[in-house]
Amino acid sequence: MESLRNQGRVIPEVVSFVVGRDVGGEFAWGATFVIKDLDGYWAYLKHPAHRHTDEIGLPLVENFVSFDVTDDEDPEVAEKIAALHERRYAEDRALTQLVSDLASYKGSSAPGPHGG
Repeated sequence: MESLRNQGRVIPEVVSFVVGRDVGGEFAWGATFVIKDLDGYWAYLKHPAHRHTDEIGLPLVENFVSFDVTDDEDPEVAEKIAALHERRYAEDRALTQLVSDLASYKGSSAPGPHGG
């Protein structure tokens, strides 16, 4: 959890963030990071602090759900976000393996058989 909080503090593109318990939901914990635009999102995805959290956190996770929420009115924004996730996995096979090893991974950034 501290690594997630560290992402919010050290990644310059993060405008605001919250990391804490999922009150009333189906998960124990959650995190939300607000980022201004797609260029900032790419920088966030590729930042070493984000990758560090993946490395230490994903092996501890049983069920993972990711989602992207945007107020961008571009009708192609969903495809652009998906392309960023695809590019990240293509550039980092070790990360792809980490998420492929999860028992359950759903959402906007889930690769391979978990996608969706």
